[in-house]
Amino acid sequence: MMLFSPQAYRQGTLKLFPSFYRRRADEILTQSESSLGNWLTGIVINSFFIASLSGIGLWILQIKLVLVHALMAGILNFIPNIGPAASVVFPLMIAVLDAPWKIIAVLILYFLIQNVESYWLTPIVMAKQVSLLPAVTLIAQLFFASIFGLLGLILALPLTVVLKTWIEEALFKDLLDNWQ
Repeated sequence: MMLFSPQAYRQGTLKLFPSFYRRRADEILTQSESSLGNWLTGIVINSFFIASLSGIGLWILQIKLVLVHALMAGILNFIPNIGPAASVVFPLMIAVLDAPWKIIAVLILYFLIQNVESYWLTPIVMAKQVSLLPAVTLIAQLFFASIFGLLGLILALPLTVVLKTWIEEALFKDLLDNWQ
C-alpha cells in the first residue's frame, strides 16, 4: 500500500518534524532514496557477478541445471552471509548424484567465487556506491539480525544506508557542524 501512493506517506512522515525542519527533512529523504538506489545497484552488480561466475564454473564442471544454479546463486546473494552459503547446497546435491570428485570441485568453486566477491568486488562496489565501512556493515548485520532475526539480516544493509544518510545530514551537517 505504501508503494501505491508513496507521496501521502512521505507527507505524513514529514509532519512528524517541526515546521522549520520539514524542507530539510524532505531533502534528507530524497538523499536516502538516492543512497538506497545506489545500494541496490551495488547488490545487483554483485549478484550478477556471482551468477555469472557460478554459471561458468558449473558449466566447466559439467554440473546439470547450470542456469538454475547460477540464478539461485545470484538471487540468494541478496541475503547477506546465509545466502551465499545456501546457494552451494543445490549444485552439491546434483554433484553427489553425478560423480564424487565433483563435490570437492563445486565446494572449491564456490569458495573461490565467494572470496573474490567478499574481499575484492564488494568492498570496491560498496565503497563507490554507498561508502559503508566493513565494520559498520558487520555490526549492523549482527544488531538487526539479533533483534529481528532473518528479516533483520536481510534488511540490515538498506536500513544502515538510510540511517547513515540521516546521521550524516541531520546530526553532523545540521547540528554538530553548526554548533558555535
